[in-house]
Amino acid sequence: MAENIYSKGTRVWFEDKDQAWISAEVVAVSKASDDAIQLDFLDERGKELTINTTLKNIKDGKGLPPLRNPPLLETADDLATLSHLNEPSVLHTIRNRYAQHSIYTYSGIVLIAVNPFQRVTLYGPEIIQAYSGRKRGELEPHLFAIAEDAYTAMGKDGMGQTIIAKFIMRYLASVNPPGSTKSKTKFSLDESSEIERQILATNPILEAFGNAKTTRNDNSSRFGKYIQILFDGKQEIVGARIRTYLLERSRIVFQPLTERNYHIFYQLCAGAPMKERKDLGLDTDVGKFHYLKQGGTASTPISGVDDSEEFRATQHALSTVGISVEKQWAVFRLLSALLHLGNVKVTQTRSDSAINEDDPSLILATRFLGVNLPEFKKWTIKKQITTRSEKIVTSLNAAQATVVRDSVAKFVYACLFEWLVAVVNESLAGENGDAAERAEMFIGVLDIYGFEHFQKNSFEQFSINYANEKLQQEFNSHVFKLEQEEYMKEEINWTFIEFSDNQPCIDVIEGKLGVLALLDEESRLPSGSDASFLQKLNTQLSKPANKAVFKKPRFGNSAFTIAHYALDVTYEVDGFLEKNRDTVPDEHMALLGSTRNSFLKEILDIALGSAKSVEPVHPSSPAFSDSGSGGSRRSSIIPDPGRQSFVTSTSTSMGAKRGFVVKKPTQGSIFKASLITLMDTLSVTNQKKPWEFTPQQVLGQLRACGVLETIRISCAGYPSRWTYEEFAERYYMLVPSLDWQPMIQNLELKPLCSLVLQKTINDPDKYQSGLTKIFFRAGMLAALESLRANRLNALVTIVQKNMRRHMAVKDYRQLRRATIRIQTWWRGILARSLVESIRKNVSARRLQTALRCYIHRKKFLDIRNAMTIFQSRARGAHARQLFKEMRTSHAAIRLQSLCRGLLCRRTFGSDLKHVIYLQSCIRRRLARKHLKNLKAEARSVSKFKEISYRLENKVVELTQNLQKRTEEKKTLQARLSEVEQQLQHWSSRYEECDGKVKQLQSALSKSEVALSQRDELLTAKVDVERRLEDFTAKAAEREETIQKLTEELTRQSTQLEAQQKSIDMAPSRVNEDSSIIATLKNEVSNLREQLNRANALNALTRGTRAEPPNSPTFSPALRIADSNNGANGSALAAPSTHQRRHSSAGVYSLSPLDGRTSADDMLDAKKNHILNPRAVSVAYNGEDKVLRLRTNGLSEIRDNDDPAEEKIKLMQDVKRLDEDVLDGLIRGLKIPVPSLTNPSAVKEILFPANLISLVTNEMWKYGLIPESERFLANVMQTIQAHVMSFSSEEAIVPGIFWLSNVHEMLSFICVAESDMLQGIGPGEENAVRPFDWNDYERLVTVVKHDLDSLEYNIYHTWMQETKKRLSKMVIPALIESQSLPGFTTSDGGGRLFNRLLNTNNHPAFGMDDILNLLNKVWKSLKSYYMEDSVVQQIVTELLKLIGVTSFNDLLMRRNFSSWKRAMQIQYNITRIEEWCKSHDMPEGMLQLEHLMQATKLLQLKKATPADIEIIYDVCWMLSPMQIQRMCTNYYVADYESPISPEILRVVASRVQANDRNDHLLLSPETEEVGPYELPLPREVSGLETYVPAYLNVAHLRRLAALVA
Repeated sequence: MAENIYSKGTRVWFEDKDQAWISAEVVAVSKASDDAIQLDFLDERGKELTINTTLKNIKDGKGLPPLRNPPLLETADDLATLSHLNEPSVLHTIRNRYAQHSIYTYSGIVLIAVNPFQRVTLYGPEIIQAYSGRKRGELEPHLFAIAEDAYTAMGKDGMGQTIIAKFIMRYLASVNPPGSTKSKTKFSLDESSEIERQILATNPILEAFGNAKTTRNDNSSRFGKYIQILFDGKQEIVGARIRTYLLERSRIVFQPLTERNYHIFYQLCAGAPMKERKDLGLDTDVGKFHYLKQGGTASTPISGVDDSEEFRATQHALSTVGISVEKQWAVFRLLSALLHLGNVKVTQTRSDSAINEDDPSLILATRFLGVNLPEFKKWTIKKQITTRSEKIVTSLNAAQATVVRDSVAKFVYACLFEWLVAVVNESLAGENGDAAERAEMFIGVLDIYGFEHFQKNSFEQFSINYANEKLQQEFNSHVFKLEQEEYMKEEINWTFIEFSDNQPCIDVIEGKLGVLALLDEESRLPSGSDASFLQKLNTQLSKPANKAVFKKPRFGNSAFTIAHYALDVTYEVDGFLEKNRDTVPDEHMALLGSTRNSFLKEILDIALGSAKSVEPVHPSSPAFSDSGSGGSRRSSIIPDPGRQSFVTSTSTSMGAKRGFVVKKPTQGSIFKASLITLMDTLSVTNQKKPWEFTPQQVLGQLRACGVLETIRISCAGYPSRWTYEEFAERYYMLVPSLDWQPMIQNLELKPLCSLVLQKTINDPDKYQSGLTKIFFRAGMLAALESLRANRLNALVTIVQKNMRRHMAVKDYRQLRRATIRIQTWWRGILARSLVESIRKNVSARRLQTALRCYIHRKKFLDIRNAMTIFQSRARGAHARQLFKEMRTSHAAIRLQSLCRGLLCRRTFGSDLKHVIYLQSCIRRRLARKHLKNLKAEARSVSKFKEISYRLENKVVELTQNLQKRTEEKKTLQARLSEVEQQLQHWSSRYEECDGKVKQLQSALSKSEVALSQRDELLTAKVDVERRLEDFTAKAAEREETIQKLTEELTRQSTQLEAQQKSIDMAPSRVNEDSSIIATLKNEVSNLREQLNRANALNALTRGTRAEPPNSPTFSPALRIADSNNGANGSALAAPSTHQRRHSSAGVYSLSPLDGRTSADDMLDAKKNHILNPRAVSVAYNGEDKVLRLRTNGLSEIRDNDDPAEEKIKLMQDVKRLDEDVLDGLIRGLKIPVPSLTNPSAVKEILFPANLISLVTNEMWKYGLIPESERFLANVMQTIQAHVMSFSSEEAIVPGIFWLSNVHEMLSFICVAESDMLQGIGPGEENAVRPFDWNDYERLVTVVKHDLDSLEYNIYHTWMQETKKRLSKMVIPALIESQSLPGFTTSDGGGRLFNRLLNTNNHPAFGMDDILNLLNKVWKSLKSYYMEDSVVQQIVTELLKLIGVTSFNDLLMRRNFSSWKRAMQIQYNITRIEEWCKSHDMPEGMLQLEHLMQATKLLQLKKATPADIEIIYDVCWMLSPMQIQRMCTNYYVADYESPISPEILRVVASRVQANDRNDHLLLSPETEEVGPYELPLPREVSGLETYVPAYLNVAHLRRLAALVA
């Protein structure tokens, strides 16, 4: 195969200065007589290149350009799957994915992330849900896939840079444990636990205090941190621990150009309130502070970052981890002190330096630090040298004094940072600090600085690159170990391959005489300098053993070069010693130790206190000790040798005894100790232009990350590996079908793969066969792909040859048949021509004969026609003359008749007008008389009401004291005027009511035409007219009675004195008065009954009233109080102003009218009920259709006492009643099977609600209010528990059944509430106890609320179970099932096997399952009489779940989205569309619009930019990001042209940056149920007493029979 590697058409890579690598193609291969071969290449720019080589070099791959992968592999999302795993192929794959806005790429176990320098919407809750529970490789490469692997394995460490670490923590805090009853992810912080919120809050805190803007990154982490998230046995987060590494302290006092200090300083200046900013001496202009302005004006603000908003987020995070607001402002006060300290000016004099005591910055700094100003000033510009005999104080120059000032600032900030870490660890240790004990596993996240290489590299870059050397060594050994484990697992022959190790470089840095050791030695010498340090390096390390690692630069004598694993870095030694020492003078330490600032003292105590002895713990163990010194949990940070050395450097300086020499640890030694437990690293970035790919920069980062080194390690072995099934599926055609067909049918895959390899790969070393996989050397897959392509081309050529032969034979036969047909046709033409000439001769003779005959006949006919025309014209002229004369005479006669008729009509019209005028005058006169009579009648009716009240009072006065009649006469006269005013008022209201009655009557007459019950209405009308005549007659009688009573009252008033004088003398007259009084009482009683009826009907006509009805049956004292006191009186009389609603009383819901009562009102009430039979009384029986009114004042026929007493006893038997209702009616109920063909009657569905409402109504009727409250509470609790006992699909039928019944019960309560508002209560005369209206009102309100909640809970219970069941069906049925024949696809394997073995792995669910579930829900809703609004709401929510879930799944799948798959999905959607149309819900398809447009996108052509425009027009609902993802994930079938990278770049360019409306996934439709819109109450036309025969509820059955 060696000679075919570089054949014509082979694509290779050449190095390029700008693009790093450029593609070229072999255009010619020239072979000489010997082994020499000349290869001619043509690159992308048209440049020709020639390489002379030999066949041996080609076989060994020496001196030749690296090969390019076939197009199939170039779009791979895992670099490990590349056949040619070389540097340019890796770079090209990453470049293609980056151009498609795919920033993540796998490289085996490594995830490569390319910074887009722009906010991307890849980390929302919907993305977390998509990756939760998915294995790596099922979806696109993503950070969450790595986090999910770690979460599943629970023990592998994630790795990441600052942003990556933050999103990994967000993911781990958002997912729920597997097997949890909750949804897979948490969609908000409200769903997270307190410890999870605290873990997420650590990110903004540590970013604010430890991150800064650098030249290459706007949010660069300037410290290292290792976070362990602790989990218990249930995989729930119980706590976390943070370990930090070497904060970049020098950034506090110095920042290079375009860089910034730590974020917290800028946040504080921008976000502090005005008052606090003034108190702290801050300013929004950061240029006023020396520590903040060194980066220049271009360094701040950061584009797209609001420092004030970030400050508020930092404050919120500090509060979340338990730092109080007072302690937060103590922190900010300390930060302000550091800013003012940087503004302290140190001036240089001749021999020393000076600081002005009046410097405002010095005053503020010392005040906030709580130190003595003169002392601080003194020891800043002076230093003290302690000898054995004395102390010598010397002056410092300005530069040295500035170093002292800056060292204090760095030390205080470092202590503050350590305090923050300690506080965070304390909050993350759990409620009782027992997180470590509860933890059984953990996930580690490392966030540390990457490899750095600048134009000028100093001590900071040296330390960072040293850390990366250690990490790279650990990572290389880990990758190599995993490779070896894989080979051993598959039992293949594996020869150990040595790979280059960076141990020599590490030895040069940390050896006994290495860079760090020499640096520490020089730092401890008083006279040590950077030059002497460099001299020692050149002396000790310039040895032959180190020449490959340690180098001297060619130019200059102030630097040294170390060859790192990534590249050679030259370090300037200037400042090495000072940065390595980085100590605070003892005098300043003493000042800080005696500070008056309690908070500063606290953080110093915690930082210095952590220097106490701490037991070292292995970092892989989750059981760290959180115990600190002095019993304080605040010092419970993760033990770290570096931190221990850091605090020791300060504590020893404060506690050292005189004469005792202490070696202070240097920064190099601290960092060396901190690197013992680190394992991973990430790179930094360079440029910051969004979506700009710089090949040289990315290539350098890949080297710095160690990715290329790990790839090289993989290439040393067998980097490509395929399972036997995958290999056989793709390469079976490389052997004849006689060989592979029986093997596949017998499932002999291993022998088949071995046969294919034997016939294609001659060298056995190029592959190894394992237990489940085949391992290939680098480049073998490309060779196999080439053989496969050649084989397929050959097979296609054979097919084309046979097809062309078949087409040629077919064309010849068609041509022969056409020739014969043409000859036959031409001979027929000649024969027909001969016959035609003969026919023409015969026809010519016949034509001549006929023509001569025609000419003679025509001449004769012309002469005869001319004579006929002449005669006809003469006769016509004569006839027209006669007709003219006759028409003239007729017209004259017509005019005469018209004139005579006009004169007669005018006379008649005039007479008619006069007659009509006379009639109208007479009728108007009669109408006025009639109107006057009607008004008098109206006055008499109204006056009758008033006189009834007056007579009642008069009778009482006559019986009490006849001597006071004279005084009451005056009172009656005064009230007479009031009655007249009321009479006028009643008259006006009567007229209004009369007009409304006429309007209602006209509306009734129109409505009666359209009603189907015309005959019943006519009968009712006759009955009403009869009753109207009765009422009219009664009104006339009442008018006469009122007239008589008025005359009698007048007569009695005039004879009042005579009666008073004679009453003592005539005792027999007293008896006569008593009889009169008795008569009047009877009349008043009758009047009360009549007015009670009228008032009851009047109350109904007005609907719900703000005031209680004014009834004459109530106490006169209360009535007078109501009229006199107004609103106050209404409130006082409220308990006594309610009517009783008996079980037989029926009232109607009528349209609101005014308060008048008349016979017309009662007629309208009856007619309105007939037209709209919605009853608002719980006790009205709709079948009766008779208006029955019974009030307290009416003489009623009571039922027998025995049934009432029996009902009371039945209801008071609590035990049996609960057994029948709770056990028999609810738990033991057999729910009717839902059916639309043979539906059950309403009473057979709603009988539980009717029976429960019937019992409740009877309890209220007999005053058993507490008993009803207990009864309803037990019923509702039992119903809820019963419904919640069902799960999965079994919950649908009982859930909908009880949802309908509970809504029926709620409707009953709404009716009771409506009656209650009208003042109608359910009381009965023979109640067990007095009816308490207040308890009744409270009970109705509470029960209505509880039933509302119960209906809501039932809906959510069964809907949640339904959605859980449906969510399991959606993906297999709608996305994975393939019901459409002819378009079946496997999208990745198994197609051949399925075709040969006639098998197919059907998904767990199909479309029939979804449609059956929808049918079941629909049938249940309709059979159980649920409202249409509820039906639409439920079906819409289920369809939304189907649409969103399926669309999001399709969008995130890899190697799945093909045009055939789109045909299958579209067919499945069509079945749902047909279901919606057949069930009258076409609008439900709007929920599947995204999925429908996605299938259209997959089927549309995607070859040109014009095709992309068509896609955007057709798929208008999809966002640009969704279209881009669908095009990127498009699965290309064999012989289908893949989408070109240029088209993918065009699609990616349509995605706009920071577009909030452009989301990748739809908002996930979780299993949680949406809000339930409660339907309107139903019409309760009566309480059915139906009890099914199978129910064993004798107690309840007897009660229902008694009520019936």
